[in-house]
Amino acid sequence: MSADVYLNVAVGGILTGLVYGLMALGLSVIFGVVRVVNFAHGEMMTIAMYIAVTLFTAFHLDPLIMLVPIAAVMFAFGYVLQKRLINPFITRPEYSQFLLLVAVAIIIVNLLLIAFGPDAQNVQTSYGYDSFQIGPLIVDATKLYAGLAAIVVAAALFGFFQYTRPGTAIRACADNYTGALVVGLDVKHLYALTFGLGAACVGAAGCMLLLIFDVTPAVGPAYTLLAFVIVITGGLGSMPGALIGGVLIGLTEAMAGLLFSPSAKSMFAFGILVLVLLFRPQGIMGKRTAS
Repeated sequence: MSADVYLNVAVGGILTGLVYGLMALGLSVIFGVVRVVNFAHGEMMTIAMYIAVTLFTAFHLDPLIMLVPIAAVMFAFGYVLQKRLINPFITRPEYSQFLLLVAVAIIIVNLLLIAFGPDAQNVQTSYGYDSFQIGPLIVDATKLYAGLAAIVVAAALFGFFQYTRPGTAIRACADNYTGALVVGLDVKHLYALTFGLGAACVGAAGCMLLLIFDVTPAVGPAYTLLAFVIVITGGLGSMPGALIGGVLIGLTEAMAGLLFSPSAKSMFAFGILVLVLLFRPQGIMGKRTAS
């Protein structure tokens, strides 16, 4: 195979990896602030994907056009979920949080099975088979649009945390929980806001991934596992690390699918995870904790 083939596959993998990174970014934000590992993360994304499928089927609304409204719906879902259900478990042992969120994940999967059945569903947009040629590089239009949208959403999230008062308050809660309480911050509200933002990220990522992959209720756990691989590779709690980890896993999957077989993608993604855990346990962008 020529070098052009490898270049095209690599670019496609990087664009897909940007969407993976946005998906994992939601998980990283939630853990970094609330210190709760969302074991229903991928299942929440499948909710967004099915909302997008339903809107496309009924009204022919492009998932990219509906990205913001669907993200808003997922934000409200995440906010209420944390406020009403998860918040009482914040101070409980970690195994209680684990069991709660695994139960939520199982409920979501089964509700989606009841509502939509087990068959794969997708959307066929007008640009589904379009591509752009830049010299020897041929870029799939859907992956390009999805990757660019992921960059825009991630930049908006970074801007929110850096330049807004709620974002500053959330970072204060993450840095010093007791200090945030002392200065009068509404920590419960800020935790729910953070969980809502994480859910909005995964909702936006779901709209983008729907342009690239089919959706079934069963893919939720697989996406949850993939999000864990990405955030651990990039550095748990690190927002830039989530994006870098997503790009690395997307690139690895694409090249593994080309050089070996599509079924080998997961093997190489987990191989990257093993190497990172061996040589940099805190992740690529994670900070080493003092012993």
